[in-house]
Amino acid sequence: MTTKKGHCLCGEVTFEYEEPVNWQAYCHCESCRRNTSSPVAAFLGVPRSAFRWTGTPPRIYESSPAVRRLFCGRCGSPMAFDADRYPQEIHLYAASLDDPEDYRPEGHVHCAERLSWFDVADELPRFARSGSGQ
Repeated sequence: MTTKKGHCLCGEVTFEYEEPVNWQAYCHCESCRRNTSSPVAAFLGVPRSAFRWTGTPPRIYESSPAVRRLFCGRCGSPMAFDADRYPQEIHLYAASLDDPEDYRPEGHVHCAERLSWFDVADELPRFARSGSGQ
């Protein structure tokens, strides 16, 4: 198994997990866009049993019932999406990986909420709502 690591902007919140990941996808939902202040969020789903926080634990914001957004309390970097409906995994932001070049998205989810002025020109599958685990 390969260990992958990541961190926030200031380096206070760190994590690691053992590969393989469950899935990798772009999310176009409004909540993820607002949380990241970007037109799309790039996520990977990691089995909870293969994941651990290794630095200062992130702070938690409950963005809706049973949904939590985890972030660095010092620099504010978004670190993870955690929801009761996915009890066996945690969703991490690809850009927080030590080596984000390893990220390979497999599709797009929540495309029904995609901004009309933003499109990723690729041939990946697109789902109006959840797909590929997200």
